[in-house]
Formats: sequence, structure tokens, C-alpha cells
Amino acid sequence: MAEWGERLAGVRGVLLDISGVLYDGDAGGGTPISGSVEAVARLKRSHLKVRFCTNESQKSRGKLVGRLRQLGFDICEEEVTAPAPAACQILKEQGLRPHLLIHDEVRSEFDQIDTSNPNCVVIGDAGEAFSYQNMNKAFQVLMELEKPVLISLGRGRYYKETSGLMLDVGGYMKALEYACGIKAEVVGKPSPEFFKSALRAIGVEAPQAIMIGDDIVGDVGGAQRCGMRALQVRTGKFRPGDEHHPEVKADGYVDNLAEAVDLLLRHADQ
Repeated sequence: MAEWGERLAGVRGVLLDISGVLYDGDAGGGTPISGSVEAVARLKRSHLKVRFCTNESQKSRGKLVGRLRQLGFDICEEEVTAPAPAACQILKEQGLRPHLLIHDEVRSEFDQIDTSNPNCVVIGDAGEAFSYQNMNKAFQVLMELEKPVLISLGRGRYYKETSGLMLDVGGYMKALEYACGIKAEVVGKPSPEFFKSALRAIGVEAPQAIMIGDDIVGDVGGAQRCGMRALQVRTGKFRPGDEHHPEVKADGYVDNLAEAVDLLLRHADQ
């Protein structure tokens, strides 16, 4: 691998994943990953532009930001790119009325969306709502449509909470794809448009931006396909085998966000 100075030269903007990078969530609110609160503060005091880019679909942006602020993070709702608001924009633009298979905590994001007589399905990380009955209802809605549309808020396989690894929306999305013989439209990482919308928000071009995440495929691979650089942290859902992934190789691996910020502030100006 090239030296850090070469790998990080010219970076002007930073996209930060949240879960597994800033904190590990749990039912009680979550725990900051060591050094991450100060790391975010240092980044925001620097010349670098910062955007939070998350696939969180169990909480509204407002609730997520409120929880992070309680944990000590300097963050506001306007700084977060999340899949639910992006999905709402697509629904409005395309005249779609969704059947929602989502977590109750994120339902408020869809308050202004017409859900009568559904002509599509939106699926997110519904947690305990992923019952057979609810999955079958989503399946029936899709099968009754002449041109079924399935929109998924991310496609992650799993994520990490303090209690361990948790199954994410991707497996349920794949089940509906398989049963209905369709392909979902993914809103969230690793969708190129999702990354591009985050970059537009901070006015930085992809070659001058870097993604920091814990997901080798969704964060690292997705960002690199958009022309960005990407670092993987060894926190959150990171697994030792990620450093030998057959298809995706990060531009660097760091122990945590604090180490990533140390390196960025030392080398990004070069």
C-alpha cells in the first residue's frame, strides 16, 4: 500500500458512517466508540467538510440525531444523509403510494406520503415487525401489481449493537426479490445516487472526498465505485476477513475513527 500521505492527499470532504463508526446502538440508546466524540469534534473544527451518511432505518433522522447529541456528538439533522427522506423524495417524484414495511420509529418520516391503495412496497429495517404475516402482506401487495416496485432502505446484511450482530434489511429484501422475481431499488448505501447526494450537500467532488465506514461492501465498495476513496474502521461490523475481501480493498484500514481523523488532519492538505 502507498504511504498515508499519498493515499490521503487532496481530501477536502469526509463522509462518516454512523452506526459502528460513531457508536454501537442498543435499546438503551447506545455507547460511543472510544475516541469518536472528540474525533468528530476535531474534524468539524478543521478545514474539512463533513457529512454524516447513514443507512439507519430504525429511527427518524430527528430521533437519531437526538440520541447522538445525548451521547455527546456535535451533529444536527441537516448534516445527515439518510435513506428514509431520500425515499420520500422518490415516492413524490414518481407518484408512488407505498405499503410500508418499516420500523415504527421511522414511520414519522412518511407522514406526508399518501399510502392509500398502494402501488409499491417500501421496506426498511423493521426489527420485530419482520413477522411472517407482515412479510407475506408485502409479498401479496407486490404480486397484485402489474409492474411491482420494491424500494429498500439500504441492503445491509447485518450491523452491530452492543449485544452482538443484528440481522439487517438486506436478507428480507432478498426474500421479496426472490419470491416476486423482481429487483429492488436500493435507497441508501451502496447506491451511487445516495453517495452523490451526500457529496452535493457539502459541495465536494468525489475524487476529493473520502468515506469512513465499517462495512467493506456498503461503505467502502460503494464509495469507491463513485470515485471516492474509503477507509474501513476495525469497529462495528468489521470482521478480520474484510481485509482480504475478494472484490473490495479499502484505501486503508484503521483501528477506529480517532485514528482515521489523526491521519486525515496530518495528511489531507498535502
